[in-house]
Amino acid sequence: MTRIYILRHGNTFDKGDVVTRVGGRTDLPLSVSGLEQAEKLSEHFAELGVSFDMAFCSPLQRTKQTAQIALKTQAEEVDLKVLPFLVEIDYGLDENKPEEEVCARIGEEALRAWEEEGVPPNGWHIDPPAVIGRWQEFFSNAPKKYPGKTLLVTTSNGIARFALKALADGGAGADLKLKTAAYGVFDVTDDGKPLMLSWNVRP
Repeated sequence: MTRIYILRHGNTFDKGDVVTRVGGRTDLPLSVSGLEQAEKLSEHFAELGVSFDMAFCSPLQRTKQTAQIALKTQAEEVDLKVLPFLVEIDYGLDENKPEEEVCARIGEEALRAWEEEGVPPNGWHIDPPAVIGRWQEFFSNAPKKYPGKTLLVTTSNGIARFALKALADGGAGADLKLKTAAYGVFDVTDDGKPLMLSWNVRP
């Protein structure tokens, strides 16, 4: 059995900032509150006695920072590797635009379909079946590559949601949107089948 923690990076905006839809083309660092969230995660995992054997993140600095800080209380140094498929989606014309502008362009119904069903609006650059396939491949290979290990995978909301879609039940009943600095826990059987134990856990 391999255990996988899928974690969304911390905040990239603080109170009073103009919040924009930040995708894979906008490489923002963690904000002050995001750094605080990552510190809380570090303390949280230490209190739970979670020991990670391997860690993965996207090429974006917000995921690297979150993972590095979350891992700093580990008893031994954990190898952190970049997996390109974990990079946030490209929001096209809506990249780095305020939410009200995004909503005005694509409409509330399109945003609802994305948040609740993972259906991307027109103009957003993502291939859901391909991302789901990458998650399925990652789950399937984990017991072979990391048998009996505990893994930390840090990514963004646009990609994390498709880990649920990679489950046999498609994540039925779960909120696809993973909150900032929240995580889900999955156990993967020796034959590569993932089982969700929790989702949207936030310290």
